[in-house]
Amino acid sequence: MTVFIDMLLGGVFHAAILFLVAAGLQLVFGVQKIVNLACGSFYALGAYFGITAVGLASAAGMPAWLVLPVLVLAGLLIGLVGLPVERILRTVYRRDESYQLLLTFGLLLMFQDVFRFFWGATPRTLDNAYLAYGTAEFLGVRVPTYNLLVVAAAISIAAILGAFLQKTRTGRIIRATAENRDMSEGLGVNSSRVFAAVFTVGCMLGTVGGALVVPASASSLDMAVELVVEAFAVVVIGGLGSMRGALAGALIVGLIRAAAIMVLPEAEILSIYLVVIAVLILRPAGLFGKAMA
Repeated sequence: MTVFIDMLLGGVFHAAILFLVAAGLQLVFGVQKIVNLACGSFYALGAYFGITAVGLASAAGMPAWLVLPVLVLAGLLIGLVGLPVERILRTVYRRDESYQLLLTFGLLLMFQDVFRFFWGATPRTLDNAYLAYGTAEFLGVRVPTYNLLVVAAAISIAAILGAFLQKTRTGRIIRATAENRDMSEGLGVNSSRVFAAVFTVGCMLGTVGGALVVPASASSLDMAVELVVEAFAVVVIGGLGSMRGALAGALIVGLIRAAAIMVLPEAEILSIYLVVIAVLILRPAGLFGKAMA
């Protein structure tokens, strides 16, 4: 029983991180119809910048309990890189999807060199930050309190994002633009501003996810590509463009990954692929996706 609870908590923690990245991917696709292969780069950028921010704050005398707020703030700040990146993507908005995939894949490769230039090729970690909040007992299992705080933070971000899209005027404009861009522009909506805001928010979700994961995992040059695989598995399982799908897909991938690591580590990625294949065969649009004509 203890092993099962430990696996469950580990899977939920990973799912919380995956959801943030996948939610940004879903938001960008839902509004801008761009499949962003560079989402893993934003995740890695948040991880590297989060380590740098905590290092600088610690050198300035930051108390250990401020690690989480500093990481969230670092992720939000570096997420503003989405503004100049979105300007580059404007050149392919109304072009064939292949141009979008090639451009975002090119950005992924460029960011790899940026990481190598500024942070080097050696993996980086946050020493002792993972246990800065101590441990808590959950159903008889001792778990790092940080894990529970990250899960709570992901749930809070999901709730805030959902309320923003459903309850605010700006959220309604975003949803209208996603539904029919030409009609929204005809009614006076500046779609360029909407796209810039949406892409930046999607980027911030990815960078915050990357920043939050570094106390529990090292940042490395491989993490961007590895995350892209898992993020797109989440999207395929949940359904492209669906926030509910992002949540369900993240939970499925997180739990399957945790179970595979505990039972058969060699099959970690294979197990995810098998679920993706099963979903594509049984429900090609995903669990919550809509079939596209």
